[in-house]
Order: sequence, then structure tokens, then C-alpha cells
Amino acid sequence: MSIEAERSLIISNGNLKYNQLAGNVALVTGAGGGIGYETARSLLWLGIKVVIAEINKEKGKKAEIELNAQFGKNSALFIHVDIGNAKSVKKLAKEVIKRYGKLDILINNATITPIGAVHRVTIQKWDSSYQTNLRGPVLLVNHFLPQMLERNSGIIVFVPSSGAAPYMGAYEVFKTAQVELSNTLAAELENTGVVTFAIGPGLVKTETANTAIQEIAPLYGKSVAEFYKMSENVLITAAEAGAGFAVSVALASQYRGTETSSIQALMDAGIPIGKPDKSEQIQLTDAEKEQLSALLHEIRKTFMEQLEGWKNRPVFERQWVLRDFKKHTGYPPEYFVDKLKEIGDNLQNGLSLSGNIVQSPLEKLSVYYSHQIDLLKGYEKDPEKVKEYSEIMNQWISKIDEFTKLTLLLAKKYV
Repeated sequence: MSIEAERSLIISNGNLKYNQLAGNVALVTGAGGGIGYETARSLLWLGIKVVIAEINKEKGKKAEIELNAQFGKNSALFIHVDIGNAKSVKKLAKEVIKRYGKLDILINNATITPIGAVHRVTIQKWDSSYQTNLRGPVLLVNHFLPQMLERNSGIIVFVPSSGAAPYMGAYEVFKTAQVELSNTLAAELENTGVVTFAIGPGLVKTETANTAIQEIAPLYGKSVAEFYKMSENVLITAAEAGAGFAVSVALASQYRGTETSSIQALMDAGIPIGKPDKSEQIQLTDAEKEQLSALLHEIRKTFMEQLEGWKNRPVFERQWVLRDFKKHTGYPPEYFVDKLKEIGDNLQNGLSLSGNIVQSPLEKLSVYYSHQIDLLKGYEKDPEKVKEYSEIMNQWISKIDEFTKLTLLLAKKYV
């Protein structure tokens, strides 16, 4: 691979290393174009052999030729497959094992997007969506998970969507089901070396998305341009989304049992997206450091006490609590242990004016504590206890709010 080609890849701009996952084999469904193709490119940069599992023979073969030209002979292999067809998936699995002897990474990227009101989408389109968006991933797991368990190693990635949206029911119903499929698998694989998680690409201008938006924009009373304009703050490129998918593979242990996004994965790998980061480091006064450190100490103490309490619960209850925590924060508790330490270290060296290192993890904790209050109201029958415990948890939230507001205020002061 040429130096110019390497530098053109978004994944090369962070803290991951070229060829760091050499020796691994990944299968990416729908890799003939768009996000799947860009995912394959970034996986190849990481040193991973890639199987292009594609239903469109012309696109699949073209992708194979282009990727091998960029990364070297036999870097990528196209295998034609209809992932909703059991016989086709069985044939695919046999070919992969025959060629490579194993599969380390499965990325369920392929999708179709039927658009229309629930009662107007034909049952044939509902069936097709089920075949591709849910049945396919299940068939692939059925064929590849057993050999992953035998080796006690593997990564299974699901690509869901955000949730119910008008005129997208025939798509969203099955894509959101992938989240629950991922969560179920994560619980079943908890004590194994096989990792599973879900990652959303965000809104991306792919061929599939453009086709869908041309249909859905008029249903929202918008032009295609207006629809994209409405979502421009969350719009990313296929290259960014694909790089995020590949990063999530490299950082898989961090996302185990969670639902993340391409943007979050890129941030976690230190890869800048969108406008350049113009943040600076500022030196706080001793009094400012002391004030922030005292608040952070309280926040960290509360969280560590919570974590210790979870660990001491009965096994089944502990697993439920930890899964619920990951579902509502997007990360396992260990992530927040590290981030709170990172924030503390950051205070000693100056405060990032961008505020991202401070706001993101603490906001997630605040959201979770609010969720705990809602749960409390649902199972605690004693109104006095509900009031008492809610006041305690609201104090936790207020400490986080106080800390984040103060960091933003200080950031503005030093700009």
C-alpha cells in the first residue's frame, strides 16, 4: 500500500496502528459499496483479510478488484450470497472456512430500506426486509458463532437503526430488533472470548440512503435537499462511517454488550471528524482546580460506591443491573472508571476548551441516574422511601450538573 493511499484513509489519523490486527479474517455483508466498502478498506488497513459478502455480483467483484489493487493480492475475496437464504449462507460459511480456516469478525452491514406507511407497504416488502435485516444476521450467527466458541475468540457486530420513525416501519422494526439480538447474545456470551455489540452509522449519503430519502422526503413535506439540511449536524460520510465500524472492531472489548455509533468510535480512537478541533489547553488557578477536584471527588466516590454495590449483588441481579447500565450509557462501568480518572488527570494539566472529555461521560452518568429514579418509582411501594432515595439521586445529578456548568464557564472565561 502506498504512503499516499494510507494517508487518505480516515482510520490512519488516530491512535490505531497500521496492520495491528494482521492475521484476522472479517466478513462484511453488503461490502460491494457504500459503508460496507469503506469498512472493508479500513479493516484492510488494520491488516485484516476481508470477505466481501454481497448479493450484487457486479458490485461485489468490482469491490474485490479495487481493494486488492489498493492493498495487495488476496487481501479481499468476493463471495456471492443472499443472506436471507439458508442454503446460500451455508455455502458462504463453507467457502470462508475452506479458504481461511476460520472467521474472526462478522459485520452485519447489509440492509434494504422499504419506505411507506405501515398499511401501504406490501407484505412482500415486509418479508424482504425481514429476510435481509433480521433473518440474515441470525443465519450468519448460526453458522459462524459455533466455531468462534470453539476457539473462544471472535467479534460479531450488528448494525441497527435508531428506532421508530414515520413511514420507515418496514425497515426500523427489523433493524431495531438487531439491538435486542445483540443484547441477548451479549448476555449468553458474557463469560466467553466472543464479543458482540451494535453500532449505528448515523445519517450517511449512500446510494441506499439516497434512494430511501427520495421516497420519504415528500412524505415529510420536504425536498431531498431540505431533508438532508434538516439533519446536517449528524450527517457523516460513508468513509467516516466505515472507519468507525473498523475502529469498533479494533476496540471491541470496550463496546462489549453495548450500542455505540461511528462518531463515538472515531472519537474514542482520537480521530477528528468534521471541522478541525481548535481547542486549547488552559491553566487553571489553584482555587479553580481545588473547586473542580472537590466536585469530581464526590462524583467519583458516588459512582465507585454504586459499582461496588452492584458487584456484591446476587449473580442474576448483578448481570441485569450491568446490562441495564450499559444499555442506558452505551458503555460498561469500567469505561467510566477510566474516564473519571482521565478527567482528573486533565484537571491537573489544564482544561480542554472543547469540553468533550468532560461533558460526554458525565452526561451519560447523569442520564443513567435519572433512569434509576424512574425505576425506583416503578418498584418501591413506600412513598417516603421513594422521596428519600430520589432526593439522594438528584443530589448525584446536581453534582454532575454543577461540575459540567463550571467547566464550561471556565472555558468561556479563558477563551
